Amino acid sequence: MSKQTAPIGPYTPVVRAGDWIIVSGQLGLKDGAIVSGGVKAQTAQSIENLKGQLKSVGANISDVKKTMCFLTDMDTFATFNEAYVEGFGDSRPARSTIGVLSLPAGGAVEIEAWAYKPEK
Repeated sequence: MSKQTAPIGPYTPVVRAGDWIIVSGQLGLKDGAIVSGGVKAQTAQSIENLKGQLKSVGANISDVKKTMCFLTDMDTFATFNEAYVEGFGDSRPARSTIGVLSLPAGGAVEIEAWAYKPEK
């Protein structure tokens, strides 16, 4: 798993709100740059970044109950879905996928997540 990615703006990448963990939108960034390889690679990296944020607060991908996904080209939806399934394994949280004009850093994919992990 990759190291935790620093935010590129004035926001907190992951916060806990009671039993909920909210992860800000994760781009396909690695070492401060969008990964090459298009939507498939960016989706995979977005999910790795999401996993890193979750791990930092003691959660994992199976704790995710809802994702909000953004694509700059809805024609890449099938490719995105393939990479999403690979990254999420057997986990199938509720999901919304929205087409947008553009994303920060020139990204093609961004994934936000809400995870449920009761505090001890």
